[in-house]
Amino acid sequence: MLAFSLDSLTQANTASMPNNTYIQYTFTIDPLQPASDILMAELGEAGFESFVEHEDGVLAYIQKKDWSEHILDEIVILKNDSFKIAFQAEEIEQENWNATWEQNFEPIQIDQKCYVRAPFHQKSTALYDIVIEPKMSFGTGHHETTHMMLQHILDHDFEDKSVLDMGSGTGVLAILAAMKGARSIDAIDIDHWCYLNAQENIIRNNCKHINVFEGDSSLLEKQKYDVIIANINRNILLADIPKYAKCLTNNGMLFLSGFYTEDLALISDKCEDVALNFEKKIEKNNWVAAKYVF
Repeated sequence: MLAFSLDSLTQANTASMPNNTYIQYTFTIDPLQPASDILMAELGEAGFESFVEHEDGVLAYIQKKDWSEHILDEIVILKNDSFKIAFQAEEIEQENWNATWEQNFEPIQIDQKCYVRAPFHQKSTALYDIVIEPKMSFGTGHHETTHMMLQHILDHDFEDKSVLDMGSGTGVLAILAAMKGARSIDAIDIDHWCYLNAQENIIRNNCKHINVFEGDSSLLEKQKYDVIIANINRNILLADIPKYAKCLTNNGMLFLSGFYTEDLALISDKCEDVALNFEKKIEKNNWVAAKYVF
């Protein structure tokens, strides 16, 4: 596991959060699928941090400091005549985010075992009751990739395992791994807001064996894990799979998501190059979450 610790793990609070200005894009989409998923994937590549799906389309958020008037120029789906996509943009303060997601956030249940809810929802009787306040971070279980990764974790033994959650977002995957008995977990995200938000959610769920770090795969030098979970995007996965392989123990498990069905062969080929063998997959709305083993 990573050798340095986080003094702020037991002291994180909302007051420490940065108060940034965001640009909110409201997209209306017809037909909704698969254009909605493609649009979010492309916007994520362009630097958008968070999304809220609604019945007519998507709300997308990007920090004003990362925004430019040409931010949508390379979004290919907007030029596809098969879909009607309209949008408008407005500047918002970050504190307005809570009101936005509270209006749209509904609890979800996975396989009758795991319940992911907000602090204002009633506690469930599920075996794993997870409380997530996402702020501007990705990962509530609503998106297909997070939902499928939660399914993978539910289906596998995490007792006494060392775990890496790469691109951890809200920390929801790390939290479920902890609830399933993982002895030590590192959660890493390159985004500062995700780093802070994950700390909050870890404290909220009383998970004492999770360490959160701000950074990328450069933090993985000489680390070893029994299980690695990475829900990012195709290009980052392709670049980092060799690093993940070096970090896995013998018979270790690698769970990957954040890519489409048509990308599975490419991901699997990269895994095979480093002696990782495809074992199983879950698919949902053209998204995939795959398991690989040594």
